[in-house]
Amino acid sequence: MERPRNRLISLDAMRGFTIAAMILVNFPGDGDQVYPTLKHSVWNGLTFTDLIAPFFLFIVGVSIALAYGRKQDEGKLGSGVYRKISIRSLKIFAVGMFLNLLPNFEFAELRWTGTLHRIAIVFLVCALLFLRTTWRAQAFIGALILIGYWLAMTLIPTPGTGRVMLEPGVNLAAWVDSQYLPGRMWQGTWDPEGILSTFPAIATGITGMLAGRLLFSSNDQGRKVNYLMTSGLFTAALGYFWGLLFPVNENLWTSSFVLVTSGMASLLLGAMIFLVDMLDRKGGMAPGIIFGANAITVYVLADILSIPFYQIPFGGSPLNDHVVAGLTTAGVAPKLASMTCALIFVGINFIPAYLLYRKKVFIKL
Repeated sequence: MERPRNRLISLDAMRGFTIAAMILVNFPGDGDQVYPTLKHSVWNGLTFTDLIAPFFLFIVGVSIALAYGRKQDEGKLGSGVYRKISIRSLKIFAVGMFLNLLPNFEFAELRWTGTLHRIAIVFLVCALLFLRTTWRAQAFIGALILIGYWLAMTLIPTPGTGRVMLEPGVNLAAWVDSQYLPGRMWQGTWDPEGILSTFPAIATGITGMLAGRLLFSSNDQGRKVNYLMTSGLFTAALGYFWGLLFPVNENLWTSSFVLVTSGMASLLLGAMIFLVDMLDRKGGMAPGIIFGANAITVYVLADILSIPFYQIPFGGSPLNDHVVAGLTTAGVAPKLASMTCALIFVGINFIPAYLLYRKKVFIKL
């Protein structure tokens, strides 16, 4: 598949670095030796790792606006657009299910949620919203979701307890998961990518769509960057202060978490556009651009390649154990050795990404 023309290279770079970061934090060399910021927050709070999933959903929203916005304005979408959106969402969801079955395909232990599942749902809902509503309506719906979720989580007592609680496993979102979410849940009785928290995740996608709508407006590039940076700073600040009432929490995907992370994503996108598209500093961004051109393909490959690298024994232990052991024996600190092993694995995944990019093969689900 050939690369689409007039693609926003800075968005590719941001998407690619986000995927690289996702691989880095998902596959440490030693899961017991990880720098705190390379792990998810235990509960309330924000680490580098907590930014990755919302950044990707923000990028999904931007991509929707760029992919469909100009065609919609010119009346060139075609009658089959809704079918294509639905099929693409189903394919992404199906790939997520496939990855959840790896490596043993134990259907009795199947998890029905995950990163790709949430991406599929957010893509479907946001794409339909984008095609059927104005940007003002989208902003209103996003705000309504965030306010409604906040009120529900802070005013409705957890059934069976008679109290409003936001602690792990005993909040309203966890109760909904325990009652209605099929299959195995990531945390036993609840899932961080469960039912209720998917609604504010959709709001994250909407913030990306609003940013994307700005990007194909008639404003000059400099003004677009200024708007992205200004709105990003304001949104992140608003999320911080909302967090005083409704804590910033990725597991619950709280409303404050949406605003803080979307604001930071907007700031980063503005910086990337300035560096890549305005200053033409593509050389230093090449790894991100290459990863970003086939982002979901690389994500899937990482899960597949992790089987021989992290699970199949070679000489009694998987390859990652040998790498970490060799580094620590050479005097490298355990956490640094673990991160170095993860970076090596990122590099391994870069090889097929580079080959695809060089051959101009761009796989789109």
